[in-house]
Amino acid sequence: MAISLRTVVVSVLALVVVGGLVWMKRARTASEATAASAAQAAASAPAPLLLTAQDVWTVRTAELERHIEISGPLRAVSTALVKAKVAGELKSLTVREGDTVRAGQVLGQIDTTELEWRLRQAEQQAEAAKAQADVTERALANNRALVSQGFISPTALDTSQANANGARATLQAALAAAALARKSLADATLVAPINGLVSQRLAQPGERVALDARVLEVVDLTRLELEAALPPQAVAQVRVGASASLQMEGLTEPVTAQVVRINPSASSGTRTVAAYLSVAPHPSLRQGLFATGRITLPGTTSVVVPSSAVRLDLPEPSVLALEGERAVQRKVKLGTTGDAQGQAMTEVLSGVKAGEQILTAQAGAVRSGTLVQRPAASASATR
Repeated sequence: MAISLRTVVVSVLALVVVGGLVWMKRARTASEATAASAAQAAASAPAPLLLTAQDVWTVRTAELERHIEISGPLRAVSTALVKAKVAGELKSLTVREGDTVRAGQVLGQIDTTELEWRLRQAEQQAEAAKAQADVTERALANNRALVSQGFISPTALDTSQANANGARATLQAALAAAALARKSLADATLVAPINGLVSQRLAQPGERVALDARVLEVVDLTRLELEAALPPQAVAQVRVGASASLQMEGLTEPVTAQVVRINPSASSGTRTVAAYLSVAPHPSLRQGLFATGRITLPGTTSVVVPSSAVRLDLPEPSVLALEGERAVQRKVKLGTTGDAQGQAMTEVLSGVKAGEQILTAQAGAVRSGTLVQRPAASASATR
C-alpha cells in the first residue's frame, strides 16, 4: 500500500512537470507569434516623410511691399507735326528720319511764286488806297476852311468827312491784306517748332501739299512718359510721386520711373484710368517702345506666407500646417500679395498665426494627415 502511494505521488509530480513544460512552450510560442506580428505591423506601417529645412516655413510678420503690374507704350512729352500752312508745291526738304533739328531751323520750302504775286498785288492795292486817302484828307481840309467862310454848307463838309473816313478804312484793309500776304509768304518756309529728332517724313519734294498737310514729325526724346492703364480698384492706391520699375524691349536692365500725373477721367470703354509715368532718360529709349513693370505701393506689416505655399487646387485656398507629427490642411483667408524678404509673399488674414510652421512648395504634393518628421531645430529656425 505504501509502494502504491509513492507511485501515485511520483506519477502526479511527473504529470505536473510535463504540464509545466508544455505550458512554457506554448507561452513561448505565443510570445514569439506576438513579437512577429508586431514586427510585421511595424514593417507594414508607412514611414514618416523626412522634411528638410527648405520644406518648412515659419509663419511670421513682415512688411509687405505691394505692387501693381502695368504696361504700355512710351511717348515723348514734346512732339510736333510740321504742317504746310499754305498750299503749294514742296520744293525742298533738307532733313530725313533720325536727323537732329533745333527750334527755328529751316527744314524745307514750299514754292512761293504765287504767294509773291499775291503779295505784290496786295502792296499795290495798299498804295492805291493810300493815294485815295491822301486825296480825301486834302479835300476835307479845304472844305473845313470853306465852311468857316460860308462858301459851302455844313452838309457838304459832312460828306467830305465821310469820304475821308471811308478812304482811311480802305487803306487799313489794304494794309491788312498786304500783311496777310506777307505772312503767307513767310509760312511757305517750313521751320522746326521744337528741338528733337525727325521721326517721320510724310511728304517728298515735288509733291503738291494741301493746306494743313503733314510734312514732318519731330519728337523730343529727352523727356519720355509711359501711359499705363490702371484698373478701377488700383486707382485709389496709386499716388503721384510713386516710384516704379520698368522693363523695356531691347534692354536687359530695368529703368526707373515715377508717377507724375493721373487722368481724372476713366475710359468709357474699359473703365480704366490712365496714369502717366516719367521715365528716366536712357540713350536706347525710343517713342513707341512697349514697356512692362510695376508701381510700388506703400508697404504694410502683415502675417505673410510664401505665395508658392498657398494651395489653390481646392475651392478655397489652403496651406499645409504642421500639427504635431502630421501635416494638416488648413483653409486660409488671403489678403494682398507683394514682396517681402526678397520673395513673393501673400498676406494671410486668418487660418494660420505667426510662429506656426507650414510646408513650402518644395515639399511637393503632400496629402493632409501625412506623418512627417520635422527637420532639426537649428535648421528650421533659420527659415
